[in-house]
Amino acid sequence: MSEKKDKTHTVMLGLVFLFFLSLAYVENTSFFIYIRDSFTNPPLAIVLVFIHNVLAISLIMLGMAFYVEVVLTFMPKRRIEYVVLQNPTIFAVVFTVMILTISILRASTLMKGAVDIGNLAFVILLSAPNAFVEGYGIFQAIKRTLSKNLTTRSMGAIYFIFFIAAIVEVSFVQLLLWVSAK
Repeated sequence: MSEKKDKTHTVMLGLVFLFFLSLAYVENTSFFIYIRDSFTNPPLAIVLVFIHNVLAISLIMLGMAFYVEVVLTFMPKRRIEYVVLQNPTIFAVVFTVMILTISILRASTLMKGAVDIGNLAFVILLSAPNAFVEGYGIFQAIKRTLSKNLTTRSMGAIYFIFFIAAIVEVSFVQLLLWVSAK
């Protein structure tokens, strides 16, 4: 590809990313409004949580692909600009921990509308099994995208991890509802 096509491709990728980021905001807002009601029907809840997770991880991969293209297209060819691309595993771990922390804090707001420090340990404990599964999927998605090693097969495997995570999440919520009803 010529340099002009590379720049056009990168700008278009950025615009697509911004468009889907705005759509994700709308989806995320409606998801957290209606998700409580969907847990009365576990199969529906699994589908909704899975779709939400697929949209979220796809947006993460799109954002990381945009970052890679910006670095490769617009940044000078110095070592400092390529530190993330040269160390994808380290940065995948950092980004994964950051995303999981934000997710746990967001989940803790569902109970009382704000982060409750008293319930935070309970939310972390309850979220741990799902966080391990989702964390592995997030890590793989970010690492493969940053290393430019993302294939259709690896995306399928990542989406399957998030399907398992949706089953785990809905199962734990059902278990929690069952225990709290007794």
